[in-house]
Amino acid sequence: MSIRYTGGILSNTVDGLSTPVITIEYLVVAGGGGGGGSTANGGGCGGGGAGGLLTATGYPVVAGSAITITVGGGGVGCVASVAPTNGSNAVLSSSSAVITAIGGGAGAYFPGTTAVAGSSGGSGGGGFGGSPGQTGGAGTSGQGYTGGAANLGSGGGGGGGGSGSVGINGSSSAGGDGGTGQVSSITGSRVLYAGGGGGGNYNQSTIALGVAGGGDGANNATFTGLTGFANTGGGGGGGSVTGSVRGNGGAGGSGIVVIRYPAYLAPATAVGANTYISGPYRVYVWVSSGSITF
Repeated sequence: MSIRYTGGILSNTVDGLSTPVITIEYLVVAGGGGGGGSTANGGGCGGGGAGGLLTATGYPVVAGSAITITVGGGGVGCVASVAPTNGSNAVLSSSSAVITAIGGGAGAYFPGTTAVAGSSGGSGGGGFGGSPGQTGGAGTSGQGYTGGAANLGSGGGGGGGGSGSVGINGSSSAGGDGGTGQVSSITGSRVLYAGGGGGGNYNQSTIALGVAGGGDGANNATFTGLTGFANTGGGGGGGSVTGSVRGNGGAGGSGIVVIRYPAYLAPATAVGANTYISGPYRVYVWVSSGSITF
């Protein structure tokens, strides 16, 4: 084996050929769920659950065979009587393995007759805080956690679940904060991903916090939950209700897919990726769908 300096990256060669990539490290984060809202007098609505998060080393590479990348969009927040939606899945797929992160669950909402519970997903959406209250949705094992339960009176909605912990339960005076996310440095910088959206409340000034990209819940001044941050998989914030004003839910944040491997190994042909060298790694980042071939 010889070492050849090419003027930038130190290249590891065997008989003059670049050493092929055999395995890669990945981060796959799905889109966050939309926050719940209300069209009638009731309680605070649930925050959206975070998109599922999967990360590992050792994903096998097959030379000449494309790995396809699907980046999930965030779910739609509840507006008027239109239901919020789950986030979309993110997928890393090849002939050797398929990795699927599940979109975050939508927050519980109140269309005016009977409240609809938070949806299950990568992480679950938070519950509705009116009477009768509705529970949070379940998370997916290994990807995220359950959404917070709501206060069962006219109180706060539950926070959406995060990839690192369950959403916080709502109380009589406040919505629950979103569940925590996870830190990854795969891009070369420490970034928090896949946190839950905060729950809304009923006629209270307190704001429940979204975390790790999740949107904050609404209060009696803002009414509409905030949107989850793009490319984090954060859940949308839940809407609040004050008298005749009924709040909407915030949209979930879109997901992201990242691949990296040692920079001295052979470069790949990537479609739709932002590609760069960070320290000892060659990094590929997708915020929309694409592919990579080694």
